[in-house]
Amino acid sequence: MPIAKLRQEKRQDPLFPIIFSVIVASVLMVYPLAYAVSGWRPLFMMMVMLFWVLCQPTWCGVWFAFGTGIFVDLLMDAPLGLNALCFVVISFVTRFLIRERRVLTFANLWVIAALAILAYLFMMWVAQIMGGIQFPFARHWQPLLTSVLLWPLVYSVLKKWRI
Repeated sequence: MPIAKLRQEKRQDPLFPIIFSVIVASVLMVYPLAYAVSGWRPLFMMMVMLFWVLCQPTWCGVWFAFGTGIFVDLLMDAPLGLNALCFVVISFVTRFLIRERRVLTFANLWVIAALAILAYLFMMWVAQIMGGIQFPFARHWQPLLTSVLLWPLVYSVLKKWRI
């Protein structure tokens, strides 16, 4: 019995870790890099949002994805609602697809994250084509590789704060 009480007392609200991780991700998103390297910048906010939506579904859901998407729009000077729409669609689809699964292994989360990042980049590419924004095609897909390869690091850092 004392161990059960210690576990109950140990549980805390993940509000501060969530806020802190979003702040760190936003700093990493806007940190100045050289032009040659900036195209390879991972999608930090997308990965943080996806981690919290997948691993802390009682606290972070579609509204959290919408809020972080609006925050990214304001932070990156993107058309208002573009990232928010992509984040909401991705969070809704991922939560819908995993609603029956109670145990998500690291490999499952990595595959889900890779597919979500690919879907995010595809939706952004389609939206920018529809908006008339033209840029080299290869430059748009560079963050896919770095984001997928960096997911294990993001997961290992954030899983310590997960309750």
